[in-house]
Amino acid sequence: MTNEDVIHRFEQDLAPEAPFRHADHVRLAFAYLSLYPALQALERFSKALKRFATARGKTQLYNETITFAYFVLIRERMARAENMNWERFERENPDLLNWKDGILGRYYTDATLKSDLARRVFVLPDKCLQQPTSP
Repeated sequence: MTNEDVIHRFEQDLAPEAPFRHADHVRLAFAYLSLYPALQALERFSKALKRFATARGKTQLYNETITFAYFVLIRERMARAENMNWERFERENPDLLNWKDGILGRYYTDATLKSDLARRVFVLPDKCLQQPTSP
């Protein structure tokens, strides 16, 4: 399926009723980033996710911090490689496709990612902001 197809099917809500899993989110973000400048891609991606969640009565599942953080990580990985297609991206970046014990655990505490603030707005990583404890 082409990047255009992935976006079209999602925006038109033509995706099958099967669960929309983390790897599907990553694939969709990759498609937007392949076709649009980064900020436009992020805007379209987040709006599409919000519409998707709203249509299913699950607005509480949208988390802006998780969405933006993964989006930036995907963008960085794409920029590091030339001629990146989905198959190659998927093969070379399994850490981004793993939700359980995923990469955001390196940057965020669970409490931050589960907070109401993180759902509403992008919150900077808090693990790098923590002060070391004194001996």
